[in-house]
Amino acid sequence: MNDEIDPAWGSATLGVRAAEPRTGEREHSAALHLTSSFVFDSAAQAAAVFTGQEPGNIYSRFTNPTVHAFERRLAAMEGADSCVATASGMAAIMSMLLALLKAGDHLVASRTLFGSTINLLNNVFSRFGVSATYVDPADIGAWSAAIRPNTKLLFVETPNNPLTDIADIRALADVAHAAGALLAVDNCFLTPVLQKPLRLGADLVIHSATKYLDGQGRCVGGAVVGDAEHVGKDVFGFMRTAGPCMSPFNAWVFLKGLETLGLRMRAHCEAALKLAQWLREQPAIARVYYPGLPDHPQHELAKRQQRGFGGIVAFEVKGGREAAWKMIDAVKMISITANLGDTRTTITHPASTTHGRISAEARQAAGIGESLIRVAVGLEDIEDIIADLARGLDA
Repeated sequence: MNDEIDPAWGSATLGVRAAEPRTGEREHSAALHLTSSFVFDSAAQAAAVFTGQEPGNIYSRFTNPTVHAFERRLAAMEGADSCVATASGMAAIMSMLLALLKAGDHLVASRTLFGSTINLLNNVFSRFGVSATYVDPADIGAWSAAIRPNTKLLFVETPNNPLTDIADIRALADVAHAAGALLAVDNCFLTPVLQKPLRLGADLVIHSATKYLDGQGRCVGGAVVGDAEHVGKDVFGFMRTAGPCMSPFNAWVFLKGLETLGLRMRAHCEAALKLAQWLREQPAIARVYYPGLPDHPQHELAKRQQRGFGGIVAFEVKGGREAAWKMIDAVKMISITANLGDTRTTITHPASTTHGRISAEARQAAGIGESLIRVAVGLEDIEDIIADLARGLDA
């Protein structure tokens, strides 16, 4: 393993060079360690490694060189001490919550969280005595007002899915820390290339590695990033015992994805801005949501705390669900799927897919209407993406 990480390296260099998992065979590309367990020279050595007296690999549920390389590289890119890789993005959220909260605790969350996250809090954690209050992600006063004596965590997704609302991470960190709570930020949409929440005061960062970290829609995975205490000790301890771990093969795929992350994110941003500008000029479109547009309500905030505006564009068509579904059904090249962060452009109707399992009242509060469409802009020629969407608008 090449453990040298220069703190002066930029995100692109870290994505290529940090924590290179080189073995004694001196391979140039990352090795893939497909093994469930590891052997020892003696019973004494096995005992020493199991008790932590001697470093070493034990079992791939919690010690695997390929997974560890991905963890160290992502931690370096986020500017963190520790990272725990998990089986999915939802497994990362679950691991963080179970590691840091207990019965009787309360958290404040943005009401625009991903639908599965809201279901996890409302339908699972509520059964074990953990309560949640949901607020407008951009309303700092609402976050402060929702704080209770038993509030232990603030959890925000910024930009959010699918409306791309932006939350002020530094202001939320101040609110959380004044209350003795932690701030967790879902950084899935921007990745450490475009946003570094820990530098803005956040305590934990959540990733769905399935999305942009992979970048080609191949594998499912997640990660929790943060300090050595909350992540390196608490979240790792939960993952080791409960087992929602990332597979070595998936970790190898994500390692390769990180090598091109900087290039891909810049290309996604460039194409998404062009698409948003085109959509805004179309008479069949009622409204466009993209932080890169000057009329986005948090455009200036996005410019301050981000290095780019991301690859997600949402818009409302005139005519409600019927018009939205007709437009989606008319595309020929763009993939109709709820996943995002792919080289391939995808399109979905959030009210009936990603947020279809939450209540109509919750969708209304989050601003997710029946006419809303979300496009995750891929790496095809932008002219071809626009032409395909134009076909949908004609429908």
